[in-house]
Amino acid sequence: MTVNEIMSFLESKGSEQTRKIYSKHGAPAGFYGVKVSELKIIVKKVKKNHALALDLFETGNSDAMYLAGLIADSSQFTEETFLNWAKNAGWYMIAEYSVAWNLAESSLCMGICMKWIDSEDAFLQETAWAALGCRLSLIPNGSIDLGIQMNLLNRVEETIHSSLNRTKYCMNGFVIALGAAIPELTNRCKEVGDRIGKVNVTMGDTSCKVPMIRTYIEKVEARGSVGKKKKKLKC
Repeated sequence: MTVNEIMSFLESKGSEQTRKIYSKHGAPAGFYGVKVSELKIIVKKVKKNHALALDLFETGNSDAMYLAGLIADSSQFTEETFLNWAKNAGWYMIAEYSVAWNLAESSLCMGICMKWIDSEDAFLQETAWAALGCRLSLIPNGSIDLGIQMNLLNRVEETIHSSLNRTKYCMNGFVIALGAAIPELTNRCKEVGDRIGKVNVTMGDTSCKVPMIRTYIEKVEARGSVGKKKKKLKC
């Protein structure tokens, strides 16, 4: 399928209800409001197609940008491309999912994220913390540097409440991901969660809430999923 064919398909599948939902969550204007289930129809047809993904992202249409994340090849990204995608994400659904998923799968992940968490750019910050959490759920624990993770955990505890809005949400998610991924740090993450307490994040005109760290990790423990890895991130 070509970009024009895909854009026509997306326009035909947009709905007013989905547009209202996405708008409440902060989606910028100029999108069709296509459900992810409809996007996956295209994914099945085009499979992984990095060149097409790059062209779709450049349309600036949120539906196409999310689709781009689903069909992109994370191994083909350069740091420059990741930077372009993150800076132009437009809203959290692209930054924290489409971009973060691909970054988490990339060998460039840790190097990029450790720079971006110090950036003043809000999208770079939230993308980096989202990717760091996603990566924990994907790669084997033997490949994870516990020293780096502890430093990141300490950083979250010290700075989360003074951080930018969606960065706080992603930091909170990172602590949950760390506690769920590494059994040796599960209790430590719950204790940090207790000290952090409630994290206040403006979530737009929605009823969404920031999950409590201890409560969420204990749910993961209850179903026996601590330390279990995902086969894929993109969904």
